[in-house]
Amino acid sequence: MPPADVTVVIPARNEEDAIEACLRSVLEQDRIDLQVIGVDGASPDGTQQVVRTVAARDPRIGVLTNPDHVISRSLNMALERARGQWLIRVDAHCTVPRDYVSRLVRHLETGRWGGVGGRKDGVGGSAAGRAIAAAMASRFGQGDSVYHYGTVTGTVDHIPFGAYPTSLARALGGWDERLPVNQDYEFDYRIRRSGHELLFDPDIRIEWMNRETLGDLFRQYRRYGKDKARSLRIHPDSTSLRHLAAPALVAALVGAAAVAWKRPALALAGVAPYAVALAAASVLTARRVDEHAGPYVPGAFVAMHVGWGLGFWEGAASEARQLLHREGRG
Repeated sequence: MPPADVTVVIPARNEEDAIEACLRSVLEQDRIDLQVIGVDGASPDGTQQVVRTVAARDPRIGVLTNPDHVISRSLNMALERARGQWLIRVDAHCTVPRDYVSRLVRHLETGRWGGVGGRKDGVGGSAAGRAIAAAMASRFGQGDSVYHYGTVTGTVDHIPFGAYPTSLARALGGWDERLPVNQDYEFDYRIRRSGHELLFDPDIRIEWMNRETLGDLFRQYRRYGKDKARSLRIHPDSTSLRHLAAPALVAALVGAAAVAWKRPALALAGVAPYAVALAAASVLTARRVDEHAGPYVPGAFVAMHVGWGLGFWEGAASEARQLLHREGRG
């Protein structure tokens, strides 16, 4: 078994088209002391076969199967088997530059940081995909989630696909398996609560293949919002303004729709601020994409915001029902 100072974890499900490029970018790092663990979430496509084919050519790769399909469980399975001093998660839907691991480890080796992450740059192939990438790189699209657009190194509340001391990840009990989504934010919250800081370095870049249609984007953010409600129940004090903005928007839209037939002026006043901000942000963002992608930009913003907000209220309602059920049984 090759020696390893760094364990790279790649959870994957139905990533047959992306996983080989991801693995190649990891295996071509300028550090060779890697243990690479691919954890397949029982994919019905050819994801696991692709990983096993690449693993047959490189002994640094190990393959695990997670029948539960939940990313947090995949991460914990890999954590149990990690041999490296440093644990780095790489998303199967992305590629990383050759110095990605070494840059992250240099920060971790200072002993100052509980986690380190870089900038997540969306990459789209279709016209809608390119618009989605631009919307995700906008402050209007993401609020204060700076890893989508930040240019200044500094401490943050969350990092994408983070790098951590393996011992710290184990001391915190790994990732919360109650959370199918948002397990990364919740883990970073516990990192910070334990007294450690998270570093964002914009010079460390992740090329992440984002969704290619507005419908897929809406469903993705709806899923994010739904699970955010659960994570906020677990850690109420982890709430920030950006977590409440999209739910407030959806509440305003529903309220405007409810009164529109009787008081159209009031309904218009309720939605006008968002409509004006959407128009302004769309014009500015469309300048960064080609003429074919530009018309999709407003829809990308709406899909993100309404999807997240709607999912949040659905998640909150589900959590309330479960709480009432538990109290009724008690």
